Amino acid sequence: MFNKKQQESIIEAIRLAELNTSGEIRLHVEPKCPGDAYERGLQVFAELKMHETVQKNGVLFYLAYKDKKFSIVGDEGIHNIVKDVFWNEVRDILTLHFKQDNFTEGLVEGITKAGEKLKSFFPYQSSDSNELSNDISFGGQADV
Repeated sequence: MFNKKQQESIIEAIRLAELNTSGEIRLHVEPKCPGDAYERGLQVFAELKMHETVQKNGVLFYLAYKDKKFSIVGDEGIHNIVKDVFWNEVRDILTLHFKQDNFTEGLVEGITKAGEKLKSFFPYQSSDSNELSNDISFGGQADV
């Protein structure tokens, strides 16, 4: 799905986004999603233990590229603060790029936007640590 350079671009976008916020961002990629993308995203969110962040401010970008499905899942700390417009703006960025099969560009832009938004609600603190890996997680028989 992503070559090494594309993976590095996405991971760098996550790293840079997290420099501005205490929020944690991850990407999970798999070829197919057997059902609803949001429900699958919730399942992956739990599997990756993203609910274990101190401020409950993890965000998962979930992508099933062969099925052209995706979701954005935020932990309860984020849901209690942000409005739907937050999620809709990021979703719209991804949709625009994904329709053109520009997955890397869409993810980089969407992750960057999410980091900017998270900054206003969960600003970076000097005591922050990177609670979750920035690496992309892959499920199924992903073409890495």
